Amino acid sequence: MIDGRLTRRGLFFSAGAGVLGVAVLSTVAGCAGDPPGSPSGAASPAAPSIPPPSPAGIGGWKQVDMSYVSAYLLVRDREVAVVDLGTPGFEASIEDGLKAAEQSWAAVKHVILTHRHDDHVGGLAAVSKLVKASFYAGLLDLDAIGTATTVKGVKQGDEVFGLQIIDTPGHTPGHISVFDPSTGVLVSGDALRTTGGALTGSDPQYTTDAPLAAKSVKKLAAMDIRAILPGHGNPLLANASAELRKLAATL
Repeated sequence: MIDGRLTRRGLFFSAGAGVLGVAVLSTVAGCAGDPPGSPSGAASPAAPSIPPPSPAGIGGWKQVDMSYVSAYLLVRDREVAVVDLGTPGFEASIEDGLKAAEQSWAAVKHVILTHRHDDHVGGLAAVSKLVKASFYAGLLDLDAIGTATTVKGVKQGDEVFGLQIIDTPGHTPGHISVFDPSTGVLVSGDALRTTGGALTGSDPQYTTDAPLAAKSVKKLAAMDIRAILPGHGNPLLANASAELRKLAATL
């Protein structure tokens, strides 16, 4: 049973016998487009200010909203993993998220990039100078990321910080999603998104291979997923598996 509650400071829910905290550090705009340097060419908004997370979110997943795209932080035992980095200049938003979680760049030891688009990897050059961390991305997206930073290629079955790497190609050839088996949380990058409160798949106009993207959704639908944290749109914190199966049935 999942119990979702909205407070003035964030969203969190409990799952099973343990408590899984997902702190929403600011409101997601739900935009599915990409920023300058990536497919859409949409203008970059100003970085938002980030309020402190709810106490239930400490030690769990935190969302850093950058208006049209989100990064996610996982804090465990005073160590942090970051999934996606936004566009250049948004590292300040991630830093605010770390501070809200009572952490700093020094705690960041793992950075996972779901795919090569600039709204997810654009902050790589700046962040790599701020942390002593290992960086990871899907094998087939490594060349396109093109950075002086050493980024390790990962694939289905690999594990980072207790998180499982799931190959979900289609949006890009090397797109990966990140699954936390201890909580049932899936960070989906752009393999999934939410628009108007509904769960949808990869945005067709920015998708490299639509049939492969649909196959990736069906693959995720076979998993036991309790919450979906998408790159674009609001986190789906209730009935995630049911909604995912419903989406897969339409593809």
